[in-house]
Amino acid sequence: MSALLDRFTGWFGGAKRPASIVLPVRLGASRQTATGSRPVQDMGFDQTLVWVTVALLAWGLVMVYSASISMPENPRFAQYTHTYFLSRHAIWLGLSFVAALLAFQVPVATWEKAAPWLFVVSLVLLAFVLLPGIGKKVYGARRWIGLGPLSFQPSELVKFTVLLYAADYMVRKMEVKERFFRAVLPMGAAVAVVGVLLLAEPDMGAFMVIAVIAMGILFLGGVNARMFFLIITVLLVAFSLMIATSEFRRERIFAYLDPWSEKNALAKGYQLTHSLIAIGRGEVFGVGLGGSVEKLHWLPEAHTDFLLAVIGEEFGLVGVISVIGMFLWLTRRMMHIGRQAIALDRVFAGLAAQGVGIWMGFQAFINMGVNLGALPTKGLTLPLMSYGGSAIIINLVAIAFVLRVDYESRQLMHGARL
Repeated sequence: MSALLDRFTGWFGGAKRPASIVLPVRLGASRQTATGSRPVQDMGFDQTLVWVTVALLAWGLVMVYSASISMPENPRFAQYTHTYFLSRHAIWLGLSFVAALLAFQVPVATWEKAAPWLFVVSLVLLAFVLLPGIGKKVYGARRWIGLGPLSFQPSELVKFTVLLYAADYMVRKMEVKERFFRAVLPMGAAVAVVGVLLLAEPDMGAFMVIAVIAMGILFLGGVNARMFFLIITVLLVAFSLMIATSEFRRERIFAYLDPWSEKNALAKGYQLTHSLIAIGRGEVFGVGLGGSVEKLHWLPEAHTDFLLAVIGEEFGLVGVISVIGMFLWLTRRMMHIGRQAIALDRVFAGLAAQGVGIWMGFQAFINMGVNLGALPTKGLTLPLMSYGGSAIIINLVAIAFVLRVDYESRQLMHGARL
């Protein structure tokens, strides 16, 4: 009994609790008091999550440089220097760290109050992209808003705001979550509006990620299983119709099914075939950093959508497994932080943190699947690693939000008031 009391005393920072009290989740490593007699928990945040994020960012910066260093030799990019993408990516990383530090200072309660308004603002920005003179068109898609020398992609912001809105929505609709029209239909309408705007760009990949985020939060929020499977059926039918009615999407599917055919190898299957060649050349241990051949104007978008292929070529199977393992740990830890918050009766914080985990995990899964030839080609980057300023800044703000959730949960575990 005394051992149990000592354990609970350590958890609650010196205040003894009855042995019948059981905390929902244990915190991380403990530190010794000044006398060294009793362990006391640090009221901080998950530092391992921070270091894994930093490792992915640093590795991504190195690989962006490696994948883009030869691009100026291509006449299309002759005006760029060899460090053009490296320097811009580094600038975005600096801005992202500042944004993340500021986001961490915002209490979760403030995020909850602002969630609907942030969602509305992101929808307005998504609509602005479609306006001539405001939206910036690249490779036939209008997805960016020009900000002087930089560009911002509102669809990245929507991924974050939709999970905040969905978590807030589930908290407000907790009493009627068993009723389809009152609990699910309004949220479905909001996601449908996002889908219409994204498909007008077009950006089906981002819409898929947002739909999965919303579905995941609805499921974790306790929506009836029958309603959940009905939503899945509706989405599957909707995405099937989008593919069936779009010629270029059908061609992507056919190219995925047979990328090595004479017709597809030099057309829609070109990126996939060269991605597979790059990963095949890497074998187990890779050809070494900077030794990739496919990045020398063979593999398009090597520094963005197909960065994992360059990692596979230069670091081999070991490098690819390392990246997969880091993203698995990142996703698992975010889901754990969310469960901890829900166990402390902080439903919005928990659902939103788990939403970030679903987002990072699913987008990484899609990008890796595309690079490895397991999924049809989609224009989705590898979170935290691929080149892309707006994606990096929103990713870090989202991770800062999860760290804030963890920080406040630790405070509550120690009996502090938020």
